[in-house]
Amino acid sequence: MTDRKALTTRRSFLAGATTTLALAGTPLSVLAQAKPIRIGWTAWADAEAVTNIAKIILEQRLAQKVELVMTDVALQYAGLQRGQIDLMLMAWLPGTHKSYWEKVKDDVEDLGALYTDAKLGWAVPDEIPVGTLRSIADLAKPEVREKLNGRIQGIDAGAGLMKLSEAAIKSYGLDYQLLTASDAAMVSALDRAIQRKQWIVVTTWSPHWMFSRYKLRYLEDPKQALGGAESIHALARKGFSADFPTASAFIRNMKISLADLEGVMLKAKDSSSAKEAAAYVASRGDVVNRWVAAASK
Repeated sequence: MTDRKALTTRRSFLAGATTTLALAGTPLSVLAQAKPIRIGWTAWADAEAVTNIAKIILEQRLAQKVELVMTDVALQYAGLQRGQIDLMLMAWLPGTHKSYWEKVKDDVEDLGALYTDAKLGWAVPDEIPVGTLRSIADLAKPEVREKLNGRIQGIDAGAGLMKLSEAAIKSYGLDYQLLTASDAAMVSALDRAIQRKQWIVVTTWSPHWMFSRYKLRYLEDPKQALGGAESIHALARKGFSADFPTASAFIRNMKISLADLEGVMLKAKDSSSAKEAAAYVASRGDVVNRWVAAASK
């Protein structure tokens, strides 16, 4: 990774070379494009999909090299702050990543929301009567608890969603067991319940591909024990927009709907995120053209 001292030296060299380049008729943007943009990402289906979509457009439409750096989300925030990576496209704000954001907000650039209406919550199959089970508070009803066998299907024990779910159980005074499992095991339990027409509550989040496969609804959470609506932002290191103005303008203009993103995620389950991201870009030329329009001004 390039440290700040090396980066400063390179910028000084580029500044000193401006006159020579101008005389040669070579724009400075060529040098910027020659240097890859380093984008951090974590193996979350939504982050992988949106990162691959951005990578394809940057490389194919804007002639900008991209290097993907897979690392933990906490290290991405630290990497941006230190200038070790250029971008991350998976900042959950204002709530889920609040603790990370507070540490780096004065040292990074917020390029805006990529998609909105993301959330954490508990979901049920839509065929369960909403009149009986509309909100988390309804889980306290004896007839509802009996239908659910006093269980809520969770995910990995260490996940932040599970910690919030444990707190929600206490907040609503529920007598339920929170089951731990992998994301895949949670979805398998949901699939079995739907096939058998049984009741189930699962801990989940949006965007998630299962909302494209199944008819589900979130339980209302009047106490907001699981948090409110979130936006997923693109964050950049300080100085990114000055160094990569075209790429910055594109990212600021990139807005993808939750439904489109979940569709890519669902198809990627049986393929790959890179392949389905490419298919999305190829099939949505009108959308992509709008995204890159700002970069060409």
